[in-house]
Amino acid sequence: MTPAANIPDFAAVAAEHSAALLRYLERQVRDPALAEDLLQETLIRIERGLPAFEGRSGLRTWAFSIATRVAIDHLRRPERKLAIVDFEEADSVVDDNPALDDRMIVDEMNACVREVIDGLPPDYRAALILYDLEGLSAAEVADAIGCTLATAKIRVHRARQRLRDALAKQCNFYRDGDSVFRCSRS
Repeated sequence: MTPAANIPDFAAVAAEHSAALLRYLERQVRDPALAEDLLQETLIRIERGLPAFEGRSGLRTWAFSIATRVAIDHLRRPERKLAIVDFEEADSVVDDNPALDDRMIVDEMNACVREVIDGLPPDYRAALILYDLEGLSAAEVADAIGCTLATAKIRVHRARQRLRDALAKQCNFYRDGDSVFRCSRS
């Protein structure tokens, strides 16, 4: 156990890492409201765990490991189901008015890639998101997902390979008449 004088201040830890953790959780569950709930659970676990934090890994890596466990716990729950929302309860669509066609193209590509990432096993998905999207090092990914450095590297590699194979099998990439990169699903 860490001496009381060396325990990091929870408020400082939360302020420094909440935005990155929320972004990571949103990428994991694709639901901003749910990601907020999972962030709260993550922060609760961080606060409870700070007195026992020994500093064997970086505080950021430790926080991501907690967020990873929270997300995986949620994704593995058997009772997890899609929620049906009444039309009146749905948020209205905000139009920031960047060209609708451009947004649709980007959304289409993102949806295609996101579906493939969502289809990865939770351990591969977590490794890929932490390494490629959150910018953690392979060692930090290993600490965050609780495996060896070699295993983390293998998971990132296999996740990338599965992503590449699935995109090659399911998507036809091409440039349209305006030389815009597009994808059509097979």
